[in-house]
Amino acid sequence: MRNGTISTMPAAETHVQTETRDTTQTKRPKRWHVVLLDDDDHTYEYVIRMMQRVFGHDLSNAFTVARTVDKHGRAICMTTHRELAELKLEQITGFGPDQAIAACKGPMSAILQPADDDD
Repeated sequence: MRNGTISTMPAAETHVQTETRDTTQTKRPKRWHVVLLDDDDHTYEYVIRMMQRVFGHDLSNAFTVARTVDKHGRAICMTTHRELAELKLEQITGFGPDQAIAACKGPMSAILQPADDDD
């Protein structure tokens, strides 16, 4: 105000800029082991054939799984996200009996086990 006059100048605009940060982090899906369990009703050949067809293992890896399950009573066939692990579990149980053993009544058993507990 000067000499009793009122200023008619527009008020200065104030811009407030706020900084936003993307705090959303993508979580890696929980991983699961598909674990094959040993029994006396299936041959090495059966296990090897199943590992090749269900998991796409080459002969060497398929044999390693067969030997591990025979020696230790269990073997991890694959570690993956839950949905694929469940599919592979279904494929194991759907693989059917071992035709080389007359007394074999069905497929091998397998379970899913959380893999992130290993970390």
